[in-house]
Amino acid sequence: GDSTQRLRRREHSRHQKKAVKRATLRDCGRRCVYCAVPLDGDTATLDHVHPISRGGTNDPGNLVAACRCCNQLKGDLLPLEFFVRYPWAGANFMRYARAVHRALKRGARRVVSLAAAA
Repeated sequence: GDSTQRLRRREHSRHQKKAVKRATLRDCGRRCVYCAVPLDGDTATLDHVHPISRGGTNDPGNLVAACRCCNQLKGDLLPLEFFVRYPWAGANFMRYARAVHRALKRGARRVVSLAAAA
């Protein structure tokens, strides 16, 4: 009946989420894109580079693997706000966030080079 379909849908979305997490982890070299700590399926969290709360999407190009600490530290900051505050995070992001949208990488590069010049 109806409840079986609901349960199936929930199972499907759980499996989908796990698959997305696995792919994202692989794309990021199994490291936190912000602090570079090694991650696995248990320690990795999915971070929306451009936060959903500020107009970001669930698009794979907006998802990265992050450790719980960095994900909480970033909160709902825009990537540039985060990288201005923590230039080390921007430097690691450029290295490990390989599958992320090009525009996000360009922005990180600009902020990091400005921080280095300061």
